[in-house]
Amino acid sequence: MTNFLIGLISLLHFYIMFMEMFLWTKERTLKIFNMSREQAETSKALAANMGLYNGFLAFGLLYGIIQNNYEFKLFFLVCVFIAGLYGGITATKRIIFVQSAPALLTIFLLLLS
Repeated sequence: MTNFLIGLISLLHFYIMFMEMFLWTKERTLKIFNMSREQAETSKALAANMGLYNGFLAFGLLYGIIQNNYEFKLFFLVCVFIAGLYGGITATKRIIFVQSAPALLTIFLLLLS
């Protein structure tokens, strides 16, 4: 169950990476991030950088699953949790529910396993 949840969190971060790196100025992404086209155009390079970091999180979680490495799983879940908290404080509270809450639940399950 824990690996399944970690896999879902990894997929979420691959999706976020793809949006931030390749779909930043598309209509759907503008709605998700509540931005105007002008805001998206001026922040395109910054978004690609954020996407790269989300990709690192996703790959770290995936590596933890593939190698069955407890420490990797825990480290990257904690990173996801902290990143979600920071995003929730600085950007939109919704990030806490989309990113931090699933990571926290999965951390608890991992610690119990």
